[in-house]
Amino acid sequence: MNQIQQKPHYELLDGLRGVAAILVLFYHIFEGFAFAESVNGDGNGIITTLNHGHIAVDFFFILSGFVISYAYDDRWKKMNLGEFFKRRLIRLHPMLVAGAVIGAIAFFAVGCKTWSGGVTPTGWVMTAMLLTMFMIPAIPGAPYEVRGNGEMFPLNGPMWSLFFEYIGNIIYALIIRRLSTKILTILTILLGIAHACFFVGDVSSYDSVGVGWTIDNVNFWGGFVRMLFPFSVGMLLSRTFKPRKVKGSFWICSLMLITIFSVPYITKTSNISLNSLYEVICIAIIFPFIVWLGACGQNEHRYTERLNKLLGNISYPLYIVHYPIMYIFYKWLIEKKLYTFSETWIESSIVVTSSILLAFAFLKFYDEPVRKYLSKRKNKQ
Repeated sequence: MNQIQQKPHYELLDGLRGVAAILVLFYHIFEGFAFAESVNGDGNGIITTLNHGHIAVDFFFILSGFVISYAYDDRWKKMNLGEFFKRRLIRLHPMLVAGAVIGAIAFFAVGCKTWSGGVTPTGWVMTAMLLTMFMIPAIPGAPYEVRGNGEMFPLNGPMWSLFFEYIGNIIYALIIRRLSTKILTILTILLGIAHACFFVGDVSSYDSVGVGWTIDNVNFWGGFVRMLFPFSVGMLLSRTFKPRKVKGSFWICSLMLITIFSVPYITKTSNISLNSLYEVICIAIIFPFIVWLGACGQNEHRYTERLNKLLGNISYPLYIVHYPIMYIFYKWLIEKKLYTFSETWIESSIVVTSSILLAFAFLKFYDEPVRKYLSKRKNKQ
C-alpha cells in the first residue's frame, strides 16, 4: 500500500476540540450536583450551570465530519476500505481499551455498588469491561449493565458517543464519501428535518437533545440521527469551505462555546421543546459557523500555537478518562448530600486537575506510543 501523505492540520480546530472537552469536564461536575440531588430526592435533576454542555458531543460530531472529509475525500484512489478502517481504529481504539480498564478500576474503587446500593459480582464487571473494549453496548437490565441505570457503557458512560462515531465512520466509508456535494446537501437537509422533528417534537421526552447514552429504541434511533446530521453538516462544510483570514478566531470561538453552554434551561410550555429548539439551532447553525470561523483562523503567536496543540492532543484522552473519576465523585456527593460548587470547590478542583493530568499521562505514556507502534506495524504489511 502506498503511503498517504499527511495533510496540514487545522490547528485551531484541534484547540477548539480541547476547549469543548474541558467544558464537558466542567459540565459533568455540575451534572454531579444535579444527579446527587435527584438520587437523594432533594431536587429535580436540572443542571443549573453549563446546562447545555452535553451538546459538546454534537460539536465533536461536526468536527469529525469536517476533518474526515478533509482528510480522506480525495484519497480513495490511493486507499481501500481496509486501510481506512485500520487508520481509524489506530486513532480511536487504544484509548477506548484504556477507558474500559479505567472504568473497571473506578467501579472496583466504590465497591462495585450500583446506584441503588446493590453490589455487582466481579464476574459481571469483568464481562462489562471486555464488552466495552470491543464496543459492544450493554442491554438495559442485563447483569453486565453493572450500574443499573441503563448506560450503554456502564463503566465509562461517554463512550456511547464513540459507538455512534464508529457507525458514522462506517457509513462515511461505505456510502457518504461516494455522494456528490449536491446529493450530500440534499441528504443533510433531510437529516436536518428529521433531527429537528425528533428533538423539537420531544419524541424522547428528555426535553433536550441528550439522547443516545442507552440502547433502547428511542435512544438508538435518536442517537443515530443526533450523530449523522452534524456529521453530515461537517462533511458538507468541509467540501464547500472557502477560508478567509480572521484574527482572534480561537478566542472568539472559545467564548462562543462557553456562552452557548451557559444559557439557562428553557422551560417547556407546550408540545414543543423550547430547550431542544435552542440546542437544535446551536447544532444546525451556530456550531457550523464556529467550525468555519475556527478553520479560517491561524495561530497568531507562538503561545497560541502551543496552546492549540496541547488542547488538541489531550482532548480525546480527557474525554475518555474523566468520567470514571466522575463516578467516584458522584458517589461521594450522594453519600455526603453535597449539591453545590461552593460546598465542594476543593474536591471539584481536584477532580478537574486529576482528570487533566491523567489524560496527559495517558497521552504521553500510552496513547501516542501505542498508536506509533500500530502505525509502524500497519505500514510494514
